[in-house]
Amino acid sequence: MDTHRNRRDDEDAVDDDELFAQLEADLENNDERTAAEREKGMQEMMRYMEQRKQMADTGHGRYDEIKDEFKVLDATIKEKFCVVHFFHNNFKRCKIMDQHLVRLSQKYFNTRFVRVFAENVPFLVEKLGIKVLPCVICFKKGVTCGRIVGFEELGGQDNFNTSALEAKLSQFGILKQEDDLIPPITYGSTPVVRERIRGQSTINADDDFDFDL
Repeated sequence: MDTHRNRRDDEDAVDDDELFAQLEADLENNDERTAAEREKGMQEMMRYMEQRKQMADTGHGRYDEIKDEFKVLDATIKEKFCVVHFFHNNFKRCKIMDQHLVRLSQKYFNTRFVRVFAENVPFLVEKLGIKVLPCVICFKKGVTCGRIVGFEELGGQDNFNTSALEAKLSQFGILKQEDDLIPPITYGSTPVVRERIRGQSTINADDDFDFDL
């Protein structure tokens, strides 16, 4: 059993419960709204929470590994925004990239972040022309919109900041905050804004490695 994932799911459930309670309390306490307006607001809130749940159920807000090549293809096609890290267990720089992508997956809920062991997906490796790892490729509805190979575009150093990767992915238009896609629901003075950033860490690593199947 993956206790880390279960713990993560429990944290998400608590966060969503707290958010729902906050919105509901603010909605009920807003004397300026009529009963019809409060009912409409409640319906909007329920739709928003249901949409969040559906996205969480498909991996949003997490950084998961996909081992099946077909499921990787399925994710890149079905997700509006998807970031795929092609990695190898023996490459330390891939582990550094993982650390940064974990943080971004928690911050950008609307973007799906996944990692894929390159040897498990030979068709994709060949089709996408992947020669050097780590390789991060971004997709918008199945169409590639950018890639990062190694650390050269991130400063060329192992100790680059997550903000450098964030800025590069933002250039591809792949990072969308929740309020970029789902209009904030404002009841009284309380907007819906979700941003979760975990603590940072640094891992020393080797240079990029050429990758051959």
